[in-house]
Amino acid sequence: MKIICVGMNYAEHNKELNGGVLVKPESPVIFMKPDSAILKGGKPFFIPDFAERFDYEAELVVRISKLGKNIAPRFAHRYYDAVTVGVDITARDMQERFRKEGLPWELCKGFDGSAVLGDFIPVERFAHMQNIHFNLDIDGQTVQRGHTVDMLFGVDELVAYVSQFFMLKTGDLIFTGTPVGVGPLQIGQHVEGFLEGERVLAFNVR
Repeated sequence: MKIICVGMNYAEHNKELNGGVLVKPESPVIFMKPDSAILKGGKPFFIPDFAERFDYEAELVVRISKLGKNIAPRFAHRYYDAVTVGVDITARDMQERFRKEGLPWELCKGFDGSAVLGDFIPVERFAHMQNIHFNLDIDGQTVQRGHTVDMLFGVDELVAYVSQFFMLKTGDLIFTGTPVGVGPLQIGQHVEGFLEGERVLAFNVR
């Protein structure tokens, strides 16, 4: 099972990472996490000691439902069956250093527990994939709001793009990018994720 992630896929978050300037890439920015990064079932996230700051990044996560390779965008919707809210936890100080040095992101993005998953909801519940609202709350306060219409690269476009390089298999996950509002996690916080107002994710930070 693969965890495929998309970086800087919302305009305002893209600006967050680039000094207030929108830098739209010609193609999606893709990176991977190992399956050991998955944290689900409401298990707590324990803050590691190898970095100073660990940021939350709420994302819509798409679950692949069948084998596919070189998928045309117009057929991409046939290859996923459910979505949820996930949290891509990032060792931010490490990422900033790696970006400056031109190094890969696996250590700051793919560590154990860095891919928090909520409960999946069938896509049939939604009229259109590019019209889904989601939000992340910490201790009862909303810290991120996302609307998939704001993606630089839409869900079907992402599925088609990554299938050029990787054979997509049943159970693969695509983290589709985070909206503006990322921030640091702190010990003692309670984190919840909502999809169109329905809570699908909850965990504590320890």
